[in-house]
Amino acid sequence: MAAKKTVVADTLEPLIPLSQNMSNLNLNTSDFKRIPQWKDQITFRGLVVSALLGTVFCVMVHRLSLATGLVPVMNIAVALLGFFIIKMWTLFLSKFGFSSAPFTRQENTVIQTCIVACYGIATSGGFSTYLLAMDDKIYQLIGVDYSGNRAEDVKNPALGWMIGFLFVVSFLGIFSLVMLRKVMIIDYKLTYPSGTATATLINSFHTNAGAELAEKQANYLGKCLTLSFCWSCFKWVFSGVDNACGFDHFPSLGLTLFKYSFYFDFNPSFVGCGLICSHIVNCSILLGAIIFHGFLLPFISKHSGDWYLADLHVSDLRGLGGYKVLMSTSLILGDGLYNLIKIIAVTLKKMHSNTIYESSELHMEQNLGNELFLKERIPSWFAACGFTFVAIVSAITVPIIFPQIKWYIVLLSCIIAPILAFCNSYGTGLTDMSMLTTYGKIGLFAIASLVGKDGGVIAGLAACGFIVTSASTAADLMQDLRTSYLTLSSPRAMFVSQLIGTGMGCVVAPLTFWLYWTAFDVGSPDGPYSAPYAVLFRQMAILGIEGFSELPKYSLCIFCSFFILALVMNILRDGIPSKLSRYIPIPMAMAIPVFVGANFAVDMFVGTVISYIWERRNKKDSEDYVGVVASGLICGDGLWTIPSAVFSILRINPPICMSFRPSLNI
Repeated sequence: MAAKKTVVADTLEPLIPLSQNMSNLNLNTSDFKRIPQWKDQITFRGLVVSALLGTVFCVMVHRLSLATGLVPVMNIAVALLGFFIIKMWTLFLSKFGFSSAPFTRQENTVIQTCIVACYGIATSGGFSTYLLAMDDKIYQLIGVDYSGNRAEDVKNPALGWMIGFLFVVSFLGIFSLVMLRKVMIIDYKLTYPSGTATATLINSFHTNAGAELAEKQANYLGKCLTLSFCWSCFKWVFSGVDNACGFDHFPSLGLTLFKYSFYFDFNPSFVGCGLICSHIVNCSILLGAIIFHGFLLPFISKHSGDWYLADLHVSDLRGLGGYKVLMSTSLILGDGLYNLIKIIAVTLKKMHSNTIYESSELHMEQNLGNELFLKERIPSWFAACGFTFVAIVSAITVPIIFPQIKWYIVLLSCIIAPILAFCNSYGTGLTDMSMLTTYGKIGLFAIASLVGKDGGVIAGLAACGFIVTSASTAADLMQDLRTSYLTLSSPRAMFVSQLIGTGMGCVVAPLTFWLYWTAFDVGSPDGPYSAPYAVLFRQMAILGIEGFSELPKYSLCIFCSFFILALVMNILRDGIPSKLSRYIPIPMAMAIPVFVGANFAVDMFVGTVISYIWERRNKKDSEDYVGVVASGLICGDGLWTIPSAVFSILRINPPICMSFRPSLNI
């Protein structure tokens, strides 16, 4: 048999350098020697705590999404609560003379993954968006005389069909992207800022005392976490009940720029993300904000009444919302599809040449963390079989739940879902921002247009469920795999806990939603749980059955232009020398501010400026502490979500509304 040819690899070019290595995460050589087997990382007590906290966080998520439509990232709060509950568990047992297994960082990571997977179904399950949009109340709210709003396109919530639907759609994203974990985490070195911050927090909980650097890092983390938490509490006091109140709407760059969403809103999470993400990512985000919010969207707004109807809501796809969706989607799809094809091409090249990548082997020897991450492989055949099984079951089951959607439409949705799931995971790894609703709108509009007036509304909303849940679970999996990589946890244990947590969520999320559905007037515009996005999703589905002719003028030309631009930028990035290509913006990052706003870009840029100055003044110091400081800022703000959610549930409103207006000439 011929010997394998050994060459120096022409590997995938990393988009972002790792902002943290193992030495910056409070790890030492002894930590590598005490890693439990993957089965031992999944414990009975961990599953009990996961089920308990998963239920609590599902209740919180439903409360926030039904009331406001917005749900913050709560990974860090989950990791902290999981740690303290297990610690109290072991302390309680020890007082009564019972011994318990040591609580490791790996078990802590697995618990966090399971809980996030559970409450993630409450976030992506459509209980305040696409599933609720099928309800008779939303149908009545839009109006029986509204064009395209038919009584036949109504399906009221029920526990049976909701649980069944979530089970058949929630596992697509997990099986579709698990094979790309090495590419996303090691080859592309995507940072997944929330996952990195969670890992830093978990490692700080389980660090052995004595290491001088570890103690200093823990000190930095504690100070920044406390400062961020207190600042978030202080901001809440002035945020009032109006969406325009507080420091989140502070016109720090002047009222003129504030009108175009250019202002620094003092958000410690986004500043922390800016510290972790690379300079090119942060600059790309700011460039996108300047292009879209500084020039394009104001220019399009001037043609209101000509290019589109002037009295439409800003989110309406027939107006300015249509331009926003298509501009951001074109860049995201162009960038995501290019990188997906690139990954496939490189993989096929490796298989064909049968080469051993020397640089990868050398790198693996230099970094034991890579070896641990790659040691326990999740077989590709298992992932492929799992995805195929879920797709077949979906094609059989979903048409029974929704007769309006045919089996071949379900299979088409199963093909589209992994592509958009990859795009979402890639974008989340770059910027920490998940664009679930954007991808959902793509699937909703495409399938509704394909099916047409006879059942297109329900079919589009159901297809939206495929896209949103797949994109959500895929991004959550990669975020948690990034955490596992940095905490030396088994990817196999993470994968299994993700499956368990998703299964829990498919039952717990509908049950906790049912509490709200039976106890409150969900969907009523005058009630506390108005579900503001449900009406919007039904209107988009109705628009979808009318086809592309209902989109605003020139929107398809804009889509094609930005799609081609994304492809050209990626081709240039790979085709020109690296000393020049590193200055080419990243299309995926440029697309994020279209919906989030330019204030997000300003926060991220402030973070990158701080990081750059720190690097210039003391490179060694910045390498040791930038990631820790960033994690502290993200963690403190993330922990504030717990008391703020409790206040919201108890209907305790902030006491002060701080707002700004121009001074009057008297």
